[in-house]
Amino acid sequence: MVEHDGLMRVFWPTDIAKSDRPGVVVGWRNSTLDVFVVAILDDVDVDNVEFHLKSGGFFRNGPHNPTRIYELCGHPSMHVLGVSNATSQISLDPSWVCAATNTGTKQPRITCAKASSVQLILYDRPRPRGMQYISLQPIALALGDKWYASDSERGDVNDVDGKEETREKEAKAVKRKLVEKLKAHSIFDRSASARDKALPKIVNQVNWSWELEQTLQSNVGNLGPRPKRSLSVSERVAESAATMRNYVLMQMWSVFVLYVFPVIRKTFAIFLFIQRVMAEVLLSILEFRIKPGYSALKDISATAQQIEIRLQQFCYWPMQYLTLRQRKMDWASVTTSHPDYIRFYNSLWLVANDVIIGIAVGSYIIEQSDFLAYQINDLLRRYTVEALQSSISWLMGQPAGLKLNGELAAFLGDLFLWVIDYWSSCIEMLSPALPKMIWFIGFSSFAGASMPLAMFSDLLSALTVHIYSFYLASARIYHWQLTILQSLFHLFRGKKHNVLRERIDSCDYDLDQLLVGTILFTLLFFLLPTVMVFYLNFAIARMIIISLKAGFDTMLSCLNHFPLFALMLRIKDARRLPGGIRFELRDTHEYKPAPTSNEPPTSVIYLKSVPLSFRAMFYQYFQMGNRIRKHYLSPKVFLCLLTGQFVPPLNRRNLYSLQYSMLPARRATVWEMWRAMNAETPQKKPFELPHIPPLTRRTTGNGKSRYH
Repeated sequence: MVEHDGLMRVFWPTDIAKSDRPGVVVGWRNSTLDVFVVAILDDVDVDNVEFHLKSGGFFRNGPHNPTRIYELCGHPSMHVLGVSNATSQISLDPSWVCAATNTGTKQPRITCAKASSVQLILYDRPRPRGMQYISLQPIALALGDKWYASDSERGDVNDVDGKEETREKEAKAVKRKLVEKLKAHSIFDRSASARDKALPKIVNQVNWSWELEQTLQSNVGNLGPRPKRSLSVSERVAESAATMRNYVLMQMWSVFVLYVFPVIRKTFAIFLFIQRVMAEVLLSILEFRIKPGYSALKDISATAQQIEIRLQQFCYWPMQYLTLRQRKMDWASVTTSHPDYIRFYNSLWLVANDVIIGIAVGSYIIEQSDFLAYQINDLLRRYTVEALQSSISWLMGQPAGLKLNGELAAFLGDLFLWVIDYWSSCIEMLSPALPKMIWFIGFSSFAGASMPLAMFSDLLSALTVHIYSFYLASARIYHWQLTILQSLFHLFRGKKHNVLRERIDSCDYDLDQLLVGTILFTLLFFLLPTVMVFYLNFAIARMIIISLKAGFDTMLSCLNHFPLFALMLRIKDARRLPGGIRFELRDTHEYKPAPTSNEPPTSVIYLKSVPLSFRAMFYQYFQMGNRIRKHYLSPKVFLCLLTGQFVPPLNRRNLYSLQYSMLPARRATVWEMWRAMNAETPQKKPFELPHIPPLTRRTTGNGKSRYH
């Protein structure tokens, strides 16, 4: 790293114990004037510490290989950065840091012979055992919309929503390219310095600081000889008793590990394997498509979709758990598995809460099944039969003073009323079986509150299918009439629509054609208001039903994807959910050097971890709301409503991609899970360094002693 005009940057942990004893400052030297302090070792020899740092003596009996530390922190070994509370008799390297950590000062006093000014950057050390860490990028709580992407890669998505989603992703990619071009054409062209580029490495050093400090302090006693004394009689008796107890416990544990635990593990693995095979059969049925591009059962039914989500979670949990088990085989400061940990326990919590709420809801539904069946039957008769009949009868007269065509209104009204009468008779036939259906829905609640919600959503779709049919028929008639009127309007202008070239061309019409066209245009134009009011009536009813289904889908999304565990971590310990870092300039009136002192001017900066924002935690919900808004509240939808074109509901695959964001794009196969469960877990062995010859002391020409 390039030095900067005598400015020295010192990263200093805020929780270093203050002491008046002399010590050695140990850490990472990123450059001559850019140091990162990890620990202060009191009452040790500088040369001895330097030797053991370079040879790896502090990690001789460590739990893991220190190679991972050196890779992430960017150095082959740690360094002696200076001394603390040093006496004036010690000759120091000009690049060393001299720190005064007296108990009377809040922060250390930093001096260096090569530094003309000092930036003291204070940082709080994350606790890796508590899964705390800092990060330049916000933690990813979701795996991303990989489920939808995988379908589009296979070519299974050919609907309008899939094409719109693809265009949205392409637009975002184009926007990112434009932003990069704008950065290249900025007024101030400031290239990143070496210190700016070293920021990711410094972040890793901050994350490793606490664990490295614990390792150094625990092994500092191994640097020199340790005198031993003989044990007393009482101490030998206590040691023998403890040894005998430990021997008995070790033998019992060995019997359990060698004979009992393998049987339990194999039995549990076989049970999971059978469960996974059954889940694969059900998933194959739910995901089966007659042809590529056709909708599967899970794309049509909310109940099938909910069952598919739960089966996907059950298939993913064993692989998630095995992945998290590997985290214990490495240093605690490795942060790559923390998002998986949050996703795994968030999924478990959501399923547990879903089951608990479902038991309470299901008990109420089972006990009140007759009452609920009566209420549902009354609502159906009142709003899907009687309300429609009254609205159609009103439209057959003079609604709001409008003079409609009586014959056409009577024809359409009698047609729709006949279908409603037939549908009401079907509902009456269904009424005796409705309590049993409600009881079955209540019994399904023991699998989670999401199941009755999904079933009620499907029940709403099934019991309002006549409204959907009325909407389709009226919309088709209204759209056809508008299309014919548009063609006849072009006839008056001497134009016609060229369907091959998709344009309006000139055309010469005969007098008979113009006369017939005028008669038809006049007839259809005066019949249009009658058809339009019937169409608007059923279109409003259809929009109300779509709004109710959107409410059910929103509640399902909350039960399946709500970031409950992440929200708890955000309130309990925000340092486990990093959202970036921030540098804050602190007041430096306590660090102004005295006129007679040689202390350089010091500025104090605090390195602070920014917690993940609540908006980022609920980003998937904002994305779902944006998709619903773009689908139903767009000018295109209003144009379709005005022209009588069919407005399809939001595709379930596109809406439920929020719930699939916690699942991988491709689930592991049955045999992959079986091999992962039966793989032997490597035993942790303490890391051993090669043999290092003992230190020899040699006196140099200036009278100083050095170790070799």
